[in-house]
Amino acid sequence: MTICIPQGLPEHLHQFIGDQDYKARYTPRDQAVWRYTMRALVAQLRHCAHPVYFDGLAQTGISIDSIPSIEEMNACLAELGWQAVVVDGFIPPQAFMELQQHRVLAIALDMRSIDHILYTPAPDIIHESAGHAPILADQEYADYLQRFGEVGVKAMYNAQDVALYEAIRQLSIAKECPQATAAEILAAEDELQRCGEHNGPPSEMALLGRLHWWTVEYGLVGSAENYQLFGAGLLSSLGESLSCQSDAVKKLPLTSDAILTPYDITREQPQLFVTKSCRHLTQVLDEYAETMCFNRGGADSVQVAIDAAVVTTCEYSSGLQVAGRFNRMLRNSLEQVIYISTQGPSQLAYENRELEGHGTDCHAQGFSSPVGRLCNLMMPLEDASEYDLQAMGILRHQRVKLEFLSGICVEGMLDCVHKQDHRVQLLSFSDCTVLGPEGERLFEPDWGAYDMAVGEHIRSVYPGSADRASFDVYPPASGRATQRYEYSRQELDEFDLFRRLREMRECGGDAALLDLLAEIEQHADLSWLLKLELLELLQLRDRSAEPAQQMRDSLIELAKNDDSKRLLIERGLALLDNQSSVA
Repeated sequence: MTICIPQGLPEHLHQFIGDQDYKARYTPRDQAVWRYTMRALVAQLRHCAHPVYFDGLAQTGISIDSIPSIEEMNACLAELGWQAVVVDGFIPPQAFMELQQHRVLAIALDMRSIDHILYTPAPDIIHESAGHAPILADQEYADYLQRFGEVGVKAMYNAQDVALYEAIRQLSIAKECPQATAAEILAAEDELQRCGEHNGPPSEMALLGRLHWWTVEYGLVGSAENYQLFGAGLLSSLGESLSCQSDAVKKLPLTSDAILTPYDITREQPQLFVTKSCRHLTQVLDEYAETMCFNRGGADSVQVAIDAAVVTTCEYSSGLQVAGRFNRMLRNSLEQVIYISTQGPSQLAYENRELEGHGTDCHAQGFSSPVGRLCNLMMPLEDASEYDLQAMGILRHQRVKLEFLSGICVEGMLDCVHKQDHRVQLLSFSDCTVLGPEGERLFEPDWGAYDMAVGEHIRSVYPGSADRASFDVYPPASGRATQRYEYSRQELDEFDLFRRLREMRECGGDAALLDLLAEIEQHADLSWLLKLELLELLQLRDRSAEPAQQMRDSLIELAKNDDSKRLLIERGLALLDNQSSVA
């Protein structure tokens, strides 16, 4: 198995990348489903999609006739400054966002089934490639997508979000697998409902997910009266790309208030948001980003980290980054944070690089430190020069007593002063005692060495660790992969018929067409799509001939007797009747 990893992609993201294994993965029927869907989409989107969409298909290596290979896509995407990788269904939102930050599209491996052409409950290669990739040809949109990734990796999430992600993933796997039992699907639905019964406020990641949904997935551009489709969920949906244009679907101007509107992935959307331009998208995103914890910092943001119950990073004003599962914070009367602590494996870093000797091995039990200004010091401690430190009596290898304005007191033998870029970031003590404002003993000498972070305030709070190469805390790739279906003998025989029809269309072989027709007519239960592809070849040979008319009549009769296939057959016949409208 050969997995294509984009050059320079951080190693902690490699676990989510798969191997397309093109020939083994996609059946001849999959190829027919792709061709039918793309031909119908291109015809339907001709007058309503963002104008860059059609040029973008070619610019990103996406063919109307064949499922794209990741190698072909990357050869084209490189010209746009992007790359693509294949993934197995849903991956953690944080990993998805970080890929996007690196200008890498995550493309779902699987192809929707013939029963889910109009709507698939799982990510598939039509949605991910033909939906997302073409609009990258618009530079402002491509910049927005990357910027969304940059903001997305900083969005606070919580343990509830992690459980909800896994529940959604498992339900999509069950619904897309033909062999899944009704009991399995019901169990997955119950688990999703249980995970969704959360009365607390939505996390930053959840709110940002709404903005992603209303723009990247279901966005319109223009005005409420004159708009075009650019969201991948619309561009890849035969059903909703048409129904969304109804007056029954409200068209609202896009503002950052879109984060207040939740969505339901199981039904068509009752309203959509219209952006003025792709540049406007970035403006709206940045407006919301200004309110997020990574930009605000402070005590309220630290409290969000504590409530999240996942590993997060708090960055001091000195630039020192503390990553771990935060479990406690003290505030003063002005509601300013004066002390923080983590529980369990923790990391100290600077500029997203772990400080030597300060990884999770060193801080396996946690980390704690005061935050704030020292008494009788008119400058931030992080800005103190060697002369300033000596003047304050902060001398290496001597006992030092540091009293904070908050009332916290640190006293011990100063062993080391750690600096980065001429800024004091960490003081390391032995035989150290730390007392809280009311005399609480926050650290005792017999607990070991004490490392005190330096910084007057917490300037940024965001999820995950600072140096993910050394402390990878992403939810791991799910142990439950999308299910591979075991095909019946009848299906395998049908696949062979699809293959032979495709070879005839691409390479000729007209003389064998009537023989193939006779073979197909012996099987009454063959799929409607196979019959539609056969009709296409019969019409090309002689539209008015009896075999073509009989096959058309057979499809019309099937449509009358099966409502689930009626719309698909009618659209397929319309495509054949209007070949000139199809690219």
